[in-house]
Amino acid sequence: MILKKYHRVKKFFEGVHPTLKQKTNESLAAVLPITIIVLALSVFLISLSVGLAMMFFVGAIMLIAGMGMFQLGAEMAMTPLGEGIGVQLPKAKSLPVIIGISFLLGTIITIAEPDLQVLANQVPSIPNIVIILTVAIGVGIFLAVAVLRIIKKIRLSNLLMILYAVVIVLSFFVPQEFLAVGFDSGGVTTGPITVPFIMAIGVGISSVRGDKNAASDSFGLVALSSVGPILAVLLLGCFYRTKEGAYAAADITEVNTVRDVVHAFAVELPHYAEEVFISVIPIVAVFVIFQIISRRYQRRQKLRVAVGFGYTYIGLVLFLCGVNVGFAPVGTILGNELAGSDEKWLLIPIGSLIGYFIVKAEPAIQILNHQIQTVTNGVVSAQAMNRCLSIGVSVSVGLAMLRIITGISIQWIIIPGYIIALIMSKFVPKIFVGIAFDSGGVASGPMTSTFLLPLCIGVCEMLGGNVMTDAFGVVALVALTPLIAVQIMGLAYRYRMAKIQSAVAEDVISVADDDDIIEIEEA
Repeated sequence: MILKKYHRVKKFFEGVHPTLKQKTNESLAAVLPITIIVLALSVFLISLSVGLAMMFFVGAIMLIAGMGMFQLGAEMAMTPLGEGIGVQLPKAKSLPVIIGISFLLGTIITIAEPDLQVLANQVPSIPNIVIILTVAIGVGIFLAVAVLRIIKKIRLSNLLMILYAVVIVLSFFVPQEFLAVGFDSGGVTTGPITVPFIMAIGVGISSVRGDKNAASDSFGLVALSSVGPILAVLLLGCFYRTKEGAYAAADITEVNTVRDVVHAFAVELPHYAEEVFISVIPIVAVFVIFQIISRRYQRRQKLRVAVGFGYTYIGLVLFLCGVNVGFAPVGTILGNELAGSDEKWLLIPIGSLIGYFIVKAEPAIQILNHQIQTVTNGVVSAQAMNRCLSIGVSVSVGLAMLRIITGISIQWIIIPGYIIALIMSKFVPKIFVGIAFDSGGVASGPMTSTFLLPLCIGVCEMLGGNVMTDAFGVVALVALTPLIAVQIMGLAYRYRMAKIQSAVAEDVISVADDDDIIEIEEA
């Protein structure tokens, strides 16, 4: 009996191995370009010590391994769990029960999101617990709104127009320090823990409906969950009196030898192991409670989900340790060195180049892109989404650098940007609206908060700017530009489909005319 179980488990892991290899290869392709760019900059433009270069290299290896394992884990555990809850939720029939469960899920998962901890630690004027609870409640409320939208078949673009109109009005009544943090919180909240789970809930709920708009309505949960934190933090800014506090840059560990590098990672690894454990435990608890109530998963499925949680845990520990210990210090030094050169205009093209490649290293991006490809039956390919998001984030980082150099208020970019995105949402196919606004939240993940934000902070400090008003805001810009880029792709798709339909119609008319001529000649 024991031998039989052993062979069954062995066969299971042998089936998982090829998928892990595939995910790791995808991670390598995503992380390698940004690694090469930073190392090239360290050779030709900045003086990066050998120790820090080695830390960056080790961090990149951990990113590749961690991202591959995380993607596999999310596919095995987070997605089936989210879809299962999404399928069961509408069966509750009672709207108060659906709203209560959605709010609870959104709040618990957001509190556990590692990206939110990173943002809270970097805001000196607001206690961590205040900003974490504010953001978590905001996500909880708007996840409930998002679930109700799918059930009640409310048009996403109309809802987004109302919500962002409120955001734009509120932005004129809050202090500048709150403004950038508020917009940043919307992007940071939808991180690697939250995104796969929330997206899967949307797919599950929509599958129960089964109507022609179900596929397009499966997107939009991440979009609405991203609005919640922005509104919550802006409202907090209207009423909360901040404590006096200046931004304090994180200490950069001095490394000279291989032993120093190993020690730096060894010291921090247990910290991230504990942090991720705290993040994953609430979702495991949700799975256990859900399984007890629904009895949805059979023995093999339970084993698959359990193994998936293991991969998710190990992958996130490696990823967060690699990006925080290996990438974040290099981001700060890179920003300092580039801003200290005589050719400050180089910050814009270099920032754009980094932005183009860094978005591919976001762990949740590949999950979103593969899900889009699956739901749309290949109409929107993962490759097209990757290219589109890369262009969008490239523009956003270039704009962030321009903003730091010139001191332009984030309002002058964010507000026109959202107005353009919302106007476009009335003209693109419905499915592209959900995809666009979801992708904005997903693009601004841990790579943005732990590499791009320190990069901008380093530039801002060297140029003597205000970190709270000038450097913060890069996450918000990264969350904004994909909204426009993906909808442009949607307009191109609509134009292409119209041309195809027009060509088909002309062919039909031509065939009909030929038939008429033949009938006349026969007569």
